[in-house]
Amino acid sequence: MSQLSTVREVFNLELSPKFTASEIKLIYKTCASKRLNLSLTELMFAKDIDIQRHDTDYFQSIIDRLLANEPFQYIIGSTEFYGLELLCDKRALIPRPETEELVDWIVNSIDTNLPVKVADVCAGSGCIALALKSTLPLSIIHALEFSDNALSLIEENTSFTDLKLEILKFDALGTQYDSLESGYSIIVSNPPYIPLEDEILMHSNVLDHEPRMALFVENDSPFVFYKKISENGYKLLKDEGWIYYEVHENLAEGVKDIMSTNGFVNIEVRKDLQGKERMIRGQKLPSRHE
Repeated sequence: MSQLSTVREVFNLELSPKFTASEIKLIYKTCASKRLNLSLTELMFAKDIDIQRHDTDYFQSIIDRLLANEPFQYIIGSTEFYGLELLCDKRALIPRPETEELVDWIVNSIDTNLPVKVADVCAGSGCIALALKSTLPLSIIHALEFSDNALSLIEENTSFTDLKLEILKFDALGTQYDSLESGYSIIVSNPPYIPLEDEILMHSNVLDHEPRMALFVENDSPFVFYKKISENGYKLLKDEGWIYYEVHENLAEGVKDIMSTNGFVNIEVRKDLQGKERMIRGQKLPSRHE
């Protein structure tokens, strides 16, 4: 038998070479709260409680997996995204803060009291679709995803959050667009956009654990998803509807050109909190009818 205060000391000692003090504190609190079923307030006053050997082994396994570069979100099996707790594992990418910013841009650009029809293309874990459904409860949200693994995770997250989505297996580079209903108010996508040549710049915790098909595109076709989605998305949007993208920080101008070529107007590029051009939107207006 050991004490929780000792566990905290072990976290600090073993993780300090790889993580900051604030990161270790958050990791410890999250793990201890989850494992021991304690609120964060209760945890503040539970420093000297006794814990069982199997709990000690659990905490050590967390440390070992972190030192092996496994993402923390995958280890604990969940993550927070736009006020929701979502299941999270290697079946889909870990939701990122910049994607929350994209959701927030959408939410703050529309009347959340009105029903809208939204398509989330390349939905991954379903984080965008679920976050929008949580703030737009009267709306119809379609989550379109090609990976069977990701589709199963979306299904589990809809049950976990008790939020209803229309889920469809969908190849964003394929020919299924004609099978979709038109009249979307919003199309949003965070597609694969990292050129393979950037792989050498990425950390092993991403490369060794997150699904490659959700990350990379060929070096000679970094815009392949944006071209296909923009071309078909224009036809699927209702008049005055909007398309939103998350983009690679170096590709915003190229995506802007693609959107303009496909008839979108009022195109706006937005920087994330790190000052990088990571989001873009454009509008379909009646005057641009083909």
